[in-house]
Amino acid sequence: MVQIQRTPLADQAAEILLERVRAGEWTLGQKLPGETTLAPQLGVGRSTVREAIRQLAGRGVLTTRQGSGVFVAALDVPEDWDAVLRRADIVSVIEARIAIESEAAALAAERRTAVDVRAIRRALDARATTGPGIENHVDADTAFHRTIVAASHNSILLDLFDALTPRLRQAMIEMLRIRTDHGGPEDHDRHVRLAQTVIDREPELAAAESRDHLGALKKALA
Repeated sequence: MVQIQRTPLADQAAEILLERVRAGEWTLGQKLPGETTLAPQLGVGRSTVREAIRQLAGRGVLTTRQGSGVFVAALDVPEDWDAVLRRADIVSVIEARIAIESEAAALAAERRTAVDVRAIRRALDARATTGPGIENHVDADTAFHRTIVAASHNSILLDLFDALTPRLRQAMIEMLRIRTDHGGPEDHDRHVRLAQTVIDREPELAAAESRDHLGALKKALA
């Protein structure tokens, strides 16, 4: 059994799993053993294994397929994702959002469930009633957009969105410090329209609403 040293356990577990992938224990596309197998091998709890897998998914090494398990997506970390995002300017981050979220919106309109609709509506209401402050607005806005991506039921798009979120949050805070019109009625109406196209199962309109909304943010920085 591999012995895990002291904290942080999840980081250490992730590195051990990464080394096992690099060593060829699992091939590209191969399914990893379940948490109940990996946990005793690593000497940690199942929650720590889940966090380690989440970290490696964010780094592009693993991917989680709902109902199927965890699979090897790459045999090494192509490049440190955090370093890529730190180098990215605000426009680049918004362009990445357009790529991820417009496709996610279209898929969400096709695949959303009643549970997804409730989550989208709750997040939309929370966004409308968020407290003062740019940070509060950005967090509520991000939470809303994440419900749209989650409703796509595409785990890779959701992993990309989650990996992008820290840099996205900082980029949006920086942008809104430049602009003073965030959170107004027109801005919120855009989000209402986006939510409604997903709820009404209109994929093309959903993608267009997402693209137009984020494109307007990009244009404002040009």
